[in-house]
Amino acid sequence: MRHCIYPGTFDPITHGHLDVLGRAAKLFDRVTVAIADNPGKAPLFTVEQRLAMVRPNVTQFGNVTVTSFNGLLVDFAVAQQAQAIIRGLRALSDFEFEFNMALMNRHLKPELETIFVMPNEQFSYTSSTLVKQVAKYGGDIAHFVPANVAAALRAAQHG
Repeated sequence: MRHCIYPGTFDPITHGHLDVLGRAAKLFDRVTVAIADNPGKAPLFTVEQRLAMVRPNVTQFGNVTVTSFNGLLVDFAVAQQAQAIIRGLRALSDFEFEFNMALMNRHLKPELETIFVMPNEQFSYTSSTLVKQVAKYGGDIAHFVPANVAAALRAAQHG
């Protein structure tokens, strides 16, 4: 059974993330969305909140599970018996960072492949950071994130 890990902070998950996930779900028998527990990134939402936001949005994929991890991604992927890591590339600006990370991961665990997936063009400019900024100033984020995520962002801005 071919298994991949789709890692990220997902703070919050966007339609772009879900588009990449849908592509991964077609390519692999099993996909694990792995939410990084990395307080150093100062996420807006806790890991538990991010898990709660992601789970209802992956139910249409029968081969997707959601969990969290900390530590090295490659160690987590090997422990999960995954063969690959999926990473989304929105634009050329993502490539250098992702390429360097993929090379480091290959150095650490050569048996793991990194596969880059491009989301639909309509999501190429969407990032969690930009969505949080738009939400912070009261902008409409409904086109960028699922409804439960938009509600959580509104609550976080007013809470």
